[in-house]
Amino acid sequence: MKMKKTSGFTLIELMIVVAIIGILAAIAIPKFASLIRKSNEGATKGNLGTIRSALSIYYGDIEGQYPMDLAYLTVNGKYLASVPVAKTPSYHADNSADVTQTVSNDGAGWSYNNVNSDSNFGTVMVNCTHTDTKGSVWSGY
Repeated sequence: MKMKKTSGFTLIELMIVVAIIGILAAIAIPKFASLIRKSNEGATKGNLGTIRSALSIYYGDIEGQYPMDLAYLTVNGKYLASVPVAKTPSYHADNSADVTQTVSNDGAGWSYNNVNSDSNFGTVMVNCTHTDTKGSVWSGY
């Protein structure tokens, strides 16, 4: 009798393919985690720009006065529909609350200077003293 030859992959060939896929995944997964963190940082920078623009418009409308709180920007949705969140990945939970103070205290959210006598009155920054992926301090944006 004549034996039929069956075609297919051997077990060793399949194991090599699985090992190659595992190595590629081990290289790619940390890169994807880094991309997610960078996208959150970009969202925070964009949200900070949005708040600063709304503050500038408010300042112009009220003829030289900044609000005492960021919540004033959301009244009737004229400047902002809501205060956007500050995303500081790996350090704090996403937070849209503002802390009215002159310096960042690393408490998450936004830090807003509402002291009339301060030369930095009306400035807003990220309320986090940690660094981003490039080594810049969050509150330095």
